[in-house]
Amino acid sequence: MKQLLICRHAKSSWKNPELADIARPLNRRGKRNALLMGERLAARGMIPDFTLSSPAKRAGKTAVRLCKGMKVSRKLISINDAIYDTDSRGLLNVISKTDDRYYRLMLIGHNPELTLLVNHLAPVNIYNVPTCGIVAFSLAVNSWQDVQQAQAELLFFDYPKKQHSDYL
Repeated sequence: MKQLLICRHAKSSWKNPELADIARPLNRRGKRNALLMGERLAARGMIPDFTLSSPAKRAGKTAVRLCKGMKVSRKLISINDAIYDTDSRGLLNVISKTDDRYYRLMLIGHNPELTLLVNHLAPVNIYNVPTCGIVAFSLAVNSWQDVQQAQAELLFFDYPKKQHSDYL
């Protein structure tokens, strides 16, 4: 069995509209929400063994803030260029190349690809993964290489605006 956490990057800043998309940072709310969601993951005991992040600045900073909220080292964050500007098949390909020593993997990326991936993995009918939203699955596989054929079970869907009592 494996567990997969799919996280959309936190809210980004549009203060400088001339910045390239990949260079947009987090805004104040995004920083706060990423920290909060890291704390929620820790409260659930859902700390990832390894995190793959898009190279976009807002995704990488989301990963760092999540780690801070979970009170874990950010050394297990790996930036993967293939996560940026791809489709759900590309994301599955990235996941399938993950080392099998990792039991719980977090993938941090972008919409609409993440929402498409979530709905591909299990019959969950999630219309939109909001910024800093996290969808967690249990996968009936022993190897990440088998993720494309995996039967996924939804463990939870959490996001910053969800009330505290809803997620525990």
